[in-house]
Amino acid sequence: QVQLVESGGGLVQPGGSLRLSCAASGSIFSIYAMGWYRQAPGKQRELVAVITTGGSTRYLGSVKGRFTISRDNAKNTVFLQMNSLSTEDTAVYYCIGGSSWSPPNYWGQGTQVTVSS
Repeated sequence: QVQLVESGGGLVQPGGSLRLSCAASGSIFSIYAMGWYRQAPGKQRELVAVITTGGSTRYLGSVKGRFTISRDNAKNTVFLQMNSLSTEDTAVYYCIGGSSWSPPNYWGQGTQVTVSS
């Protein structure tokens, strides 16, 4: 079993930045991909970004150029640097991990990101 613990969410003004972190513990040898989904009120959950152990990345089209995902394999931690945030980015962000990202095997509890003036 794997546990994923997120941190770094909060309230930020449009145009601002936030950095999310997610630390994995447990049977981490089973984790090939780590990343982030998000779900806004009244909308479906969507994949935001994912990174594999080899460093390959994949991004949701609307965040390309603004968000950067990175991974510290030694610390079993994944980061999501979010810049130029807009109100459209307001959502609960969930850390994910596992042998795949669609669907992922493991989910974190979620962290709220609110972009508002």
